[in-house]
Amino acid sequence: MALVTFTQRLEDLKESANADFQKATTQALVEEARVKYLGAKNGLLKEVQKELGKISKEEKPLAGKALNETKQALQKALDEAESQIRSGVTAAGDQPLFDPTLPGTSYTLGHIHPITQTISELSDIMGRLGFSVVGGPEVEDEDHNFNALNIPQEHPARDPLDNFYLSFAQETNKTPMLLRSQTSTVQIRVMEKTKPPIRIVSLGRVYRPDTADATHYPMFHQMEGLYVDEKVTMADLKTVMHLFAKSYLGEGVKVRFRPSFFPFTEPSVETDFYWNGKWVEYGGAGMVDPNVFRAVGYDPEEVTGFAFGLGVERLCMRRHNVTDIRDLYQNDVQFLRQF
Repeated sequence: MALVTFTQRLEDLKESANADFQKATTQALVEEARVKYLGAKNGLLKEVQKELGKISKEEKPLAGKALNETKQALQKALDEAESQIRSGVTAAGDQPLFDPTLPGTSYTLGHIHPITQTISELSDIMGRLGFSVVGGPEVEDEDHNFNALNIPQEHPARDPLDNFYLSFAQETNKTPMLLRSQTSTVQIRVMEKTKPPIRIVSLGRVYRPDTADATHYPMFHQMEGLYVDEKVTMADLKTVMHLFAKSYLGEGVKVRFRPSFFPFTEPSVETDFYWNGKWVEYGGAGMVDPNVFRAVGYDPEEVTGFAFGLGVERLCMRRHNVTDIRDLYQNDVQFLRQF
């Protein structure tokens, strides 16, 4: 084969390869062109290279030089095509591979659970009423969960079937431990370390082995409030309850107080709100029993106070018209994204 013919085939190959690499607008097309021209076995450059043996000995150095230059040119065209693909621009140089004016991919972001939203709002409301938010342990001893709250040994609230007692604590012959059944334990811990006046709320999880139904769940949340000072009266309690209900449930909410009994308050009341044509209980309240004050070292002749405990889930359900507490714990994304 004459040198002129050989070099002409290389020029034709170079021109054809440059055109194909410029047309390659995706990585797949670039790879297809690479295999076509630079493939190790069946590439077009490899086929032309086979013709090198037919060149005369005198012209072979020039033919080899032309072959190397063509290979370098094809490799450069390949590198430029791949670089343009990575940069998002076609080989033409002015046409993007995507339309930047089109909307981007929308990603669904999570948001705060409705119960957590409720806790945050309740904390804010009580803060505006002058109450500070405090916390306490969820694993409690009997002293704080029962004894200091004036709950006698024979009271049914202590029944092992009505509490989550922790067996490891009983086996060590120490004070029996349990998952707290009420956030009232926090008020005891605060009063043990703080002198009056006290105005606090505690919001957190409590545990009772209740059978799950539309209004009960074995783990739920309470908001416990406590106000201790001189000359605190039941009128103060009712005022706070009314202000709280109107702040959270709206001006039109109806609230009522029914006489009741709790070991740690005297007198005691149940607080209800009117929902879906009927009265629904959402917590208990009352004046702190003098025995509770004595248990924490307060003189009941010098101070008085009130306490209240409200169900966070019931307030959340009332606000959002949820009829079954179990819906809040099903982890149903379609349900939760409503909030």
